[in-house]
Amino acid sequence: MAAVPPLTHEEAQREFAETLSGFTAGDKPDYADYSRCIHCGLCLNACPTYRLWHNEADSPRGRIRQMALIDQGRLALGDSFVTHIDRCLDCRACETACPSGVEYGKLVELARAQIARNFERPRRSRAIRNFVYRRLLPDPRRIARFARLIRFTQRSGLESFARVTGILRLFGLQQRAALLPRIDSEFFFSRLGQTFPAKGQRRARVAFFAGCIVQVTFTKLNDATIRVLQANGCEVVVPANQFCCGALAAHAGVRDVARELARKNMEAFLAEPFDAIITNAAGCGSTLKEYPHLFLEDGHARENPSPDVLDAKNAAEFSSKVRDVTEFLASLGLSAPLRKTRMRVTFQDSCHLAHGQKIREAPRTLLRAIPGLELVEMPLADQCCGSAGVYNVTETETSLQLLKGKMECAQSSRASAIVTCNPGCILQLRAGVKIFKTRQEVFHVVELLDRAIAN
Repeated sequence: MAAVPPLTHEEAQREFAETLSGFTAGDKPDYADYSRCIHCGLCLNACPTYRLWHNEADSPRGRIRQMALIDQGRLALGDSFVTHIDRCLDCRACETACPSGVEYGKLVELARAQIARNFERPRRSRAIRNFVYRRLLPDPRRIARFARLIRFTQRSGLESFARVTGILRLFGLQQRAALLPRIDSEFFFSRLGQTFPAKGQRRARVAFFAGCIVQVTFTKLNDATIRVLQANGCEVVVPANQFCCGALAAHAGVRDVARELARKNMEAFLAEPFDAIITNAAGCGSTLKEYPHLFLEDGHARENPSPDVLDAKNAAEFSSKVRDVTEFLASLGLSAPLRKTRMRVTFQDSCHLAHGQKIREAPRTLLRAIPGLELVEMPLADQCCGSAGVYNVTETETSLQLLKGKMECAQSSRASAIVTCNPGCILQLRAGVKIFKTRQEVFHVVELLDRAIAN
């Protein structure tokens, strides 16, 4: 009998952990990933929650340590762990600071997948999460119906009545209501399936990813994005059968829903050739570029490799084409003439653009291309504004603390407008302008480009 080669240190550690682990197989933080953390502490000052509370358990290395202890069977997956993981914004600023290349965003999403699988939240929380992640976000028709209901309350006076009479305060909803978006009069859903021709000579043919909630709250931004692409020689196709990108579900640990949404989007966008798949939402773009992670971590797929191989191949092809609109335009080069726009602006780095996609210079390059526009750098521009997907709803008080610091930085720039690259950040910053009375406007980069294009 041939001698069995000894296990490597890593294999021995993994085998030992799997016998005792508090995690279940599939979609779990892996030893190879979390062991890269050397606990140097360089992530601490980059972490918004650590900066607020100076609590090791609410730092990236502290959360990774807790994951490791659970995987080794030395800590229970219980209330304490769930609290500290829930408090994380998943802003990924720690990834930028980390000298060891720890993929913290991947780790925290897998930790949340384990929580979703192995921890029983209170009944009300379970009901809300089930509605949002499994019923609302995957269904465009349900999003539209829900949006119409919110629009009715906003425009009928019911929302104002609830605020004035103190009903919102009575139920603890006053702060959350201030962060809700204004619902559009017209939804972007009506543009799905349409093709928008390039202006002048065609330089590229692209597919536009329209998002989910954005289609009922940022129709004008999506329209502006298409106009800017057209003006710069792009034929823009808006595939009809596209769905939510799955980012919010993935961030919450509901990975089966995220995977199913990814499969539907891959089918819709890989049906015909495109030079690029364009998104104007940094949070969506980060997840779209990381679709392969959803399938490589699928424990069920490991046991049934055939579909996994196909999904992983499609995910790699899809993600290789995804571009943030600023990334794409900066690379393509602006061809549309721009008129002078006299404005002093400051730029807020969206977390999933700067830390997730590692894109910082492209949006600044586009802003500097606008004649007359003065760009002033904001202190701590890449610190999270507190939006973080649904964080401003689930952890509202912490979100507003972070927003206060962000608005102080924005004010110090003495800019008349704040510019960013993510709809969630735009909503949060507009709420900040209103709450802290800074009198600043808030724009997406492509909105300023749209204004400046000489028609």
